[in-house]
Amino acid sequence: MTHERRVLWMALAAGAPGVVVSLALLWAGDYTPKVVWTLAALVVCVWLGFAFAVQGRVVRPLQTVSNLLAALREGDYSFRARGGRGFDALSEVIREINALSQTMREQRMGALEATALLRTVMAEIDVAVFAFDPERRLRLVNRAGERLLGRTEERAAGRTAEELGLEDVLRVREADAPHTLTKAFPSSGGQRRRWGVRRSSFRERGVPHQLLVIGDLSQPLREEELKAWQRIVRVIGHELNNSLAPIKSIAGSLASLLARDPLPSDWRDDVRRGLDVVSARAEALSRFMEAYARLARLPPPRLAPVEVGRVIRRVAGLETRVRVSVLPGPAQTVRADADQLEQLLINLVRNAADASLVTAGSVRLGWRGTGDGYVDIWVEDEGLGLANTANLFVPFFTTKPGGSGIGLVLSRQIAEAHGGALTLENRRGARGCQARLRLPA
Repeated sequence: MTHERRVLWMALAAGAPGVVVSLALLWAGDYTPKVVWTLAALVVCVWLGFAFAVQGRVVRPLQTVSNLLAALREGDYSFRARGGRGFDALSEVIREINALSQTMREQRMGALEATALLRTVMAEIDVAVFAFDPERRLRLVNRAGERLLGRTEERAAGRTAEELGLEDVLRVREADAPHTLTKAFPSSGGQRRRWGVRRSSFRERGVPHQLLVIGDLSQPLREEELKAWQRIVRVIGHELNNSLAPIKSIAGSLASLLARDPLPSDWRDDVRRGLDVVSARAEALSRFMEAYARLARLPPPRLAPVEVGRVIRRVAGLETRVRVSVLPGPAQTVRADADQLEQLLINLVRNAADASLVTAGSVRLGWRGTGDGYVDIWVEDEGLGLANTANLFVPFFTTKPGGSGIGLVLSRQIAEAHGGALTLENRRGARGCQARLRLPA
């Protein structure tokens, strides 16, 4: 039996006792048959009318609620139900459904706007993006991906990664690990280029998919390589000019001197002084080239457990020009090349001591754990601070007389080879600067 029939029968059953009593009183009373039948028909009609009215009063709101829910299920959030102004249970249900419809409408608009923004970004970025289903068939590709494959989305969609030439890209390494790949794509004209590849996974309607992102690294690498060569050539050219210019000048002066006839009485002294200058500049140029070779031949670190506090105290004892104090710290061990780590700290302490000599200051060293798997080693001086930090890590750039300009560069290379980082900045609220070395614990 349907719900509507049950409501109707319940309404009829509720009015049946009164109808039976009314009809019994009519038949028992002293009325004419015409009056009895007329009143009986009226009672029955009123009884049936109220029963059907009750049925409609109960069923129609439910039908309205059903229509609203069906509209929500179909994605139509424009319908609203009337009758939600009262304080009864039905009005509360209608108000909640209307509020739900409004909320879902706002969420849908936000989702549509986010999807439109995502599609615009996907279409405009220069990175190729591909989405593959569990059977490794292409389901989504952006414009950069189309250019990379040399075919439109209509021609590429539904094809397997092997048919698209991306099987090796999907197969290499684990997911979520960015890596580089040398490969020739149709967009590169058959030339092998270096590509940055990142692979991750996501689910759409419960089905796992793979997201593949490929970016061309050749052009940025060439630009950075060109900038690096320009910096190196500029520095090397500057150093060569500093050495060759006085050598050329001295050679010209000596040639003019020896061309005199007769020679001056002190020509031997002049020649000796000129040759001393040439020898000094040649020696400086030799030191420069030796420093350059040392910077280029940094070997990979041989990692082993190293106690941080012991290395710091040993390095602090090597500097005797200024007072060097070591602040106590917790017991920390890092995996590092002890020789390279010691050389890095010697460079930092020496630089701090050079800066503190100017102001008759001191140097402090310390270390601490960061709580996120790293150890911070810091070196503070009481010098004049850093006026310009832009060229701190430029090879062969130095502001110290007789400096080589490779100490900080070599130190940063050692830090990065150990998976760490090296920063240098002015101290806050105090004179001098602080070098901070961060290494994995």
